[in-house]
Amino acid sequence: MKHIFSILTVTLLLTACGQDRKITVESVLEANNLEAIRTKRAELVATQEGVNSKIELLDARIKELDTTTRIPLITTIKAKEVVFNHVLELQGNVTTKDLLIITPEYSGILTNVYVREGQRVTKGQTLAKIDDGGLSQQLAQFKIQADLAKTTFERQERLWNQKIGSEIQYLQAKSSYESQQQAINQLQQQINKTKVRAPFSGTIDDVITEKGSVVGAGQTPLMQIVNLNNMYVETDVPESYVPSVTKGKNVTVDFPVLGKSLETKIRQAGSVINATNRTFKVEIGIPNKDKSIKPNLTAKLKINDYTNEKAILVPQSIISENAEGEQYVYIVKEKKDNDEGKVNKVIIKTGKTQGDTIEVLKGIKNGTELILEGARSVKEGQTVKVINY
Repeated sequence: MKHIFSILTVTLLLTACGQDRKITVESVLEANNLEAIRTKRAELVATQEGVNSKIELLDARIKELDTTTRIPLITTIKAKEVVFNHVLELQGNVTTKDLLIITPEYSGILTNVYVREGQRVTKGQTLAKIDDGGLSQQLAQFKIQADLAKTTFERQERLWNQKIGSEIQYLQAKSSYESQQQAINQLQQQINKTKVRAPFSGTIDDVITEKGSVVGAGQTPLMQIVNLNNMYVETDVPESYVPSVTKGKNVTVDFPVLGKSLETKIRQAGSVINATNRTFKVEIGIPNKDKSIKPNLTAKLKINDYTNEKAILVPQSIISENAEGEQYVYIVKEKKDNDEGKVNKVIIKTGKTQGDTIEVLKGIKNGTELILEGARSVKEGQTVKVINY
C-alpha cells in the first residue's frame, strides 16, 4: 500500500512539472524520490541543450553580420635609418704620471725645507737642502789646488811650445791639472745631490719629513709632488674589443662625485693582453683646467666602439625566436585605406644592442611597418587593424 502511495505521489509531481514550470529543484528533492529527481535532471539538461543551440545560432549570425569583431587591433612603428653610436660602458680610475714621492739622493741631516704644502713649484726648483758633511770645504780646497795646477800647466805649455823643457814635464803638468778638474767635478756632483729639486712643475701636495731629520738616500720620503694638468683615466678593456677600442675613439667620461661629464678621446691603447684577466690597458686623456679632478677619482666611461651611419633600430620586446634559433618580427603588408592589412613574419639578423633597442642588420628595410603592441598574439597571414594614435 505504501509503495502504491509513492507512485501516485511521483505521478502527481511529474504531472505538475509538465503543467507548471515554476516547480523548483528543492521541491523535487524534498519528495526524496529517485525517479522524480532523475526526471527533473533530464528536463533541465534538455532545456540547457536547447538554449546552447540557440546561442550558437545567434553567434554564427553575429559573425556573419559583424566581421570587425574578428580583426585584432594592433599598433605599429615604421623602421627608419638613423645614426647608431654603440658604446662600451666601463669603470676606471683617474691617475697621472706626474705624481711622485720625492726621496733624497744624499744621506744626512735635512737642514732646510724651502716649500710648504699647496705651493706651486717649477721643474728644477730647490725644495730642500741636506747638510753636505764638509764637502763644500773640500771643494774650496780642491779649487785652490786646481788653480795652482792650471797655472803650472799653462806655464809648462808655453815653455813646451818654445821648445824649452822636456815633454815629460809638460805631460805631468797637464795630467795634474786634468785630475784636479775631474776631482772638482765629482765633488760638485756629490754636493748637488744635497739639494732636493723638483723633477717636474706641479704642486707640493704633502711635506712628509720636517727640517732637522736625518734622511737616507733613496729611502726617506721627503714630500709628495703632483701635477694636475696631465691627468688621464686608466681602465681594463676585455680582449674581444681589441679591433674596435683603439686610439682616437670618442669617449664620454662621467664623474659621479663631481656631477661632471666631459667628451674626450682615447690617447693610448695597450699592445699587450694581460694573461690573467684577458684585458688590455686603455688611457683616456682628461682636460683639467679648473683642477677639480683628482688622482684616484672614480670615473664611468662610455667608449664609442662602433658606429653605423644608416642603422635600423627596433625594440627588443617585439623580437621572437623560433625552434631553430632564428629571430623574427611581424610586419604589416598590403595595408588598405581602412588601416587593415595582412600579418607577415620576417626572419631577421641582429647586431649590437643599446638599452632597450637592437640593431637589425638583415631582413628589415627603411620604411617597413613593424607590429609593436600585439606582436606576441598575431599569426602569419592574419588580418589586423592598425590603430596608431
